[in-house]
Amino acid sequence: MALHTWLIYLTAVLGLSLTPGPNGLLALTHGAIYGHRRTLWTVSGGMLGFVLLMALSMFGIGALLKASAHALVVLKLCGGAYLIWLGIQLWRSPPLHLSAPTDSPLRSGPALFRQGLLSAISNPKVILFFGAFLPQFLDPSGDLLLQFLIMAGTFAVVEGLVEYLLARLAHRVRPWLERSGKGFNRCCGSLFALMGAALPMTR
Repeated sequence: MALHTWLIYLTAVLGLSLTPGPNGLLALTHGAIYGHRRTLWTVSGGMLGFVLLMALSMFGIGALLKASAHALVVLKLCGGAYLIWLGIQLWRSPPLHLSAPTDSPLRSGPALFRQGLLSAISNPKVILFFGAFLPQFLDPSGDLLLQFLIMAGTFAVVEGLVEYLLARLAHRVRPWLERSGKGFNRCCGSLFALMGAALPMTR
C-alpha cells in the first residue's frame, strides 16, 4: 500500500472511529460503570471482532476480483453509494439519549471481552460497511494479504484508542453527546456522504 493511500485511509478510519456506533457506546457505558481499566477487556473483544469481519470481507472481495477484472470498479461505485446512504441516515438520526450508569454487579474480564466481541460480530451492518469501505483503498495488483494486515492493523489500533478514550472520559463525554448529539450526528453524516462521493473517484 502506497504511503499517500495509507494516509488517506488513516484519516478516513479516524473519522469513522469517532462516529458513534454500538461498540463505541458499549465502551462509553462500560467506562462509566466499570472504569477505563476494566473496559480494556471490552475494547479488546471489539477489536478482535472487527478484524475477523474485515478478514471475511477481504476474502470475499479477493474472490470477486479473481472472478472479474472490473469487479473493483463496481464495488467502489456501489460502496460509495452505500456510504452516502449511511451518511443520510446518520444525518436524520435523533440525538443519543443515554441512561445514567446504575449500580451493576462486577463482571469478569472475559465476560466483558465476550460482550465486546459479540457486539462487533453480531451487527450485520458492519460487514456490509467493510464491503463498501475497503475496496476504495485496495490495489488489485498488490498483495491482498499484506494490504489486509496493514488495513486491519490500522483500523484496530485507531478504533481501540478511540474506544479507550471514550471509556476514560465517559463521565465527560456522556452529557456532551446528549446535549450536542444532533449536531454531532450531522457532522458525522456529512463525513460519510463526502467519503461516499469522493473515494470512488480516487485511484
